[in-house]
Amino acid sequence: MSTLTVQGHGVAHHDHDHEHHHNETFLTKYIFSQDHKMIARQFLITGIIMAVIAMILSILFRIQLAYPDKAFPLLETLLGRFAPGGRLDTNFYLSLVTIHGTIMVFFVLTAGLSGTFSNLLIPYQLGARDMASPFMNMLSYWFFFIASVIMMSSFFVQKGPAGPGWTIYPPLSALPKAMPGSGEGMTLWLISMVFFIASQLMGGINYISTVLNMRTKGMDLWKMPLTIWAFFLTAVLGLLAFPVLVAGVVLLIFDRSFGTSFYLSDIVINGQQLSAEGGSPILFQHLFWFLGHPEVYIVIMPAMGLVSEVMATNSRKPIFGYHAMVYSLIGITVLSFIVWGHHMFVTGMNPFLGGVFMITTLIIAVPSAVKTFNWLATLWRGNIRFTPAMLFSIGFVSFFISGGLTGIFLGNATLDINLHDTYFVVAHFHLVMGSAAIFGMLAGVYHWFPKMFGRMIGEKLGYLHFWLTFIGAYLVFFPMHFMGLDGVPRRYYSFTEIESLKQWVSVNTFVTWAAIMSALAQVAFLVNFFYSMFFGKKATENPWESNTLEWTTPVEHIHGNWPGEIPTVYRWPYDYSKPGADTDFIPQHIPFSQTLTSNLPHDFEDNPVGLEEHKNWVNTQKSNEEVK
Repeated sequence: MSTLTVQGHGVAHHDHDHEHHHNETFLTKYIFSQDHKMIARQFLITGIIMAVIAMILSILFRIQLAYPDKAFPLLETLLGRFAPGGRLDTNFYLSLVTIHGTIMVFFVLTAGLSGTFSNLLIPYQLGARDMASPFMNMLSYWFFFIASVIMMSSFFVQKGPAGPGWTIYPPLSALPKAMPGSGEGMTLWLISMVFFIASQLMGGINYISTVLNMRTKGMDLWKMPLTIWAFFLTAVLGLLAFPVLVAGVVLLIFDRSFGTSFYLSDIVINGQQLSAEGGSPILFQHLFWFLGHPEVYIVIMPAMGLVSEVMATNSRKPIFGYHAMVYSLIGITVLSFIVWGHHMFVTGMNPFLGGVFMITTLIIAVPSAVKTFNWLATLWRGNIRFTPAMLFSIGFVSFFISGGLTGIFLGNATLDINLHDTYFVVAHFHLVMGSAAIFGMLAGVYHWFPKMFGRMIGEKLGYLHFWLTFIGAYLVFFPMHFMGLDGVPRRYYSFTEIESLKQWVSVNTFVTWAAIMSALAQVAFLVNFFYSMFFGKKATENPWESNTLEWTTPVEHIHGNWPGEIPTVYRWPYDYSKPGADTDFIPQHIPFSQTLTSNLPHDFEDNPVGLEEHKNWVNTQKSNEEVK
């Protein structure tokens, strides 16, 4: 495929490439595509498949928690040696928890979310023909796909998948003989993550390069939609944080395979002390959480950007506090690198250091609160259209508030000592990051489905999907707060062995049935998604009456996005319901000369010539009124 040359004035030489597009084979168009739109769809469908797998794994271990002393012959039929007698093997239970967490955090909420919407929207909304490096973009997807295959292949090795938890703390992850899940499955986990991180770094470099170098004429930084700001800063986070995890993983491989002891010291197995000494498992925690906490924002910031765009469009109002929203994203990006220690309050760190991390953790709540207030202010007195995308966006804000409030408790070092590794952490984490990010991703899928597939997705099934999922998520995770306050630990195989925890078995049963209901709701989404992809109503060019540039491209995808010259940008992307305008939306490519009756002085802050012309026009209108 030829290199795309994008000129600074918005004109691209695409004729040769467009001709090449007609000569593409099935392989080059659908499999090894270098078109950002196709790669976005590949990321999305792969992410959906991985999410379904993770959901099935969660239902399996939830059944164990709900009915810890009951055998299910079907489980032995499905899982064989991993469920002898119809009950989950204890080590396989830990593997299910580990792989569920790994898939959701990395393969769905990181690659599935950022990979889909960064690829789809960055060239579209910036006015670019494609990514800065289409070939690297293709490699990014295929490295992600290979990582997914390797991770899933660990279910077919003799001792099963990795089992030390998705955080893979040593010594369980560093000693192949520690437990069955520390063997070949753990090795495959590490190899998979190396491929995954390579994918994320290639994608991040591409996203940053495209945002900085390939904006169309008139698209300065302050005219970019909040989606692009979110994707850009997320890519910066990933580029700085993921290499640290690579370092931690490589040292872990050394400890596992080459006899080093970066993380091992004074280890005893079956009564015999190993020769490893001098290492520290706390070192791994520092390396892991230096990525792990920016990773929380790598997951949530793209969802924030998507929700901001969907809310402004469907409230028919300008986003409230655009500049504050951008600065809060920048603040989150910077602060996320100095809060990782709040995951380590119980490691025995110096209390003064714990106090420092506690303060920075509470400070990072400020930009998050700014965003929350701005979303609520955008909704306030808006002419709201309750599309499925809008409902999922409002659901995102709900989860972000309810889950974020519990973060204040966990951010306090003193309280965290009591709540650490209990179900309170599970509830907080799954609401503020898991459920919120999933809802942001689903809002994006429903909103940009017409742009991805050229068809409308069914609204009735979309409403059913939202309400069942929204109610189900709260029914699953809200009771866990009370379990955590009572000291119920997470990752336990059965609570019937401990007298004080037996009272919570009935709650676990309730939570499991709520989780099954939520899982069934996803069937409605899958049916709706794949049916609409092929048989949905044909979409129009701009079905939501939005302002951003992607809605100026043809419904039928062409390589290069625009058949002729790329539109020039004149205004910010949130001119909704502007007083004096003929319609309640004014797309970014509409010149101010065509909207004289709705222009305002602040529209020309960076354009003194335009401001002078506007003042002259206003004075002329006043003179005409006086003459009349």
